[in-house]
Parts: sequence; C-alpha cells; structure tokens
Amino acid sequence: MLQAVFWLVEEVIRIYIWVMIAAAIFSWLEVFGVLDTRSRIVYVIGDFLDRITTPVLAPVRRFIPPLGGIDISFIVVFLVLQALLIFLNGLYGQLLMAGYS
Repeated sequence: MLQAVFWLVEEVIRIYIWVMIAAAIFSWLEVFGVLDTRSRIVYVIGDFLDRITTPVLAPVRRFIPPLGGIDISFIVVFLVLQALLIFLNGLYGQLLMAGYS
C-alpha cells in the first residue's frame, strides 16, 4: 500500500513537470509567432496549459521578479519539484529500512 502511494505521488509530480515543460515550449512558440493563437485548438491548448501551471508559478512570480525580462519562476519550481522527488525517494527508502512496507 505504501509503495502505491509513493508511486502515485511521484508520477503526479513527473507528469506535472512534463506539463510545465510543454507550457514553456508552447509559450516560446507563441512568442516567436510559430503558433497562431487565433486558431481554436491552439487557444484551447494554451489556455489549458496556462490554467494548469499558473496556480503553482504565480506565488513564485510574486517573490522572484523577472530578471532582465526573463521569468525564472519555471526554473525555481522545476528545481523544487526535482528536490521533492529526491526527498520522497529517500523517505521511502528510510521507511522500507525501518520495516514499513
């Protein structure tokens, strides 16, 4: 049971990391004019990615302003999520060593 919980939490974090990467790439493609935001599907995808990532990125953006016009909140959240994955793996290992399974 414990393994299933840790697996689920890790997979949700990994999927969210991929969604953040997709949102970053999508925003770059919008800025450089590769994607036409007047297209309905492009708008829907962009809106979805924005709605999923903004609740996590917005608090970081309040504390860390853009540096030279570059928003580094993505990098901060990405590093925090990676650190959380490492912490969860260590915690799971410690629980296994202690006899919880």
